[in-house]
Amino acid sequence: SVPGAAREYLLQAMNSRHAPAGAVMLAASAVDSLLKAKGYDSGNLYSRIDKSAADHLITTDMAAWAHDVRLEANGQRHADADFALPTAVDADRVIDFAKALAEFLFVLPAKVAKGRAAVAD
Repeated sequence: SVPGAAREYLLQAMNSRHAPAGAVMLAASAVDSLLKAKGYDSGNLYSRIDKSAADHLITTDMAAWAHDVRLEANGQRHADADFALPTAVDADRVIDFAKALAEFLFVLPAKVAKGRAAVAD
């Protein structure tokens, strides 16, 4: 039930754990794609995260974690000297968030709809 591009970014992130910097950037792309699939497609990722929290699509804690993911990916994309290269543990943490967001936004609602449809039949 996870939309195509978001699913592909997430799968690539999970399959790139051996290259943590790449996995972090792919997981952040998954987060961005998940929000876009929910209609949050204007502005940049920063504004999409804030708008989705303001609209109560995600919680404020989820937004804070999403911003952590965004910043970590930005640090890698821009090769910022202030950001150390991520470890496998860092990549797992970022991937865990992207997976949780996919579950929250798409997988769980699909399960609920399927369960409710089964009761209605």
